[in-house]
Amino acid sequence: MQQKQLRSDLVSILPKLRRYAVALCRHTSDADDLVQSAIVQALTYDESALAAERLDIWMYRIIKNLWLNHQRRPSVRNPHQVVDNLFDMVGENGCDLTEARSSLALAHRVFGQMNPEMRETAVLVMVNQLTYQQAATILNTPIGTVMSRVARARIILTEALSGVSERKVRVL
Repeated sequence: MQQKQLRSDLVSILPKLRRYAVALCRHTSDADDLVQSAIVQALTYDESALAAERLDIWMYRIIKNLWLNHQRRPSVRNPHQVVDNLFDMVGENGCDLTEARSSLALAHRVFGQMNPEMRETAVLVMVNQLTYQQAATILNTPIGTVMSRVARARIILTEALSGVSERKVRVL
């Protein structure tokens, strides 16, 4: 892989990287900054990127490490900010759109109530479609823990989206 191919590959995985960063930061502007820092780091260490077997997994690790370094700083700003426009949808007005937005808003609230480890794991596996093993590698967590977190996240989301009142949705 050459430098030009590396840049092209990075552009192609940007949406996945951004979704992962939003799951960590919970604020879109912080997530954008995090992804930008990760891209700069990847381009700075392009030889490592070129040698990486899976660029996306390597980038997830960079994002995770940058985020952890940021969290360790005493001046972390707005840790509980809610992402208001993360799931903006473009489409026609109508009943289907209203129902879809309502379900999406509920899913967003449920994701927001999950503990950070479960939310991060669920985004990697359920949204970015990584395997359990890939997520375990990124998170430096046993695969059984990843499977357990994803299973619990799926149960929580299924209960919330299948008509169970929000008061009864279990958040583990």
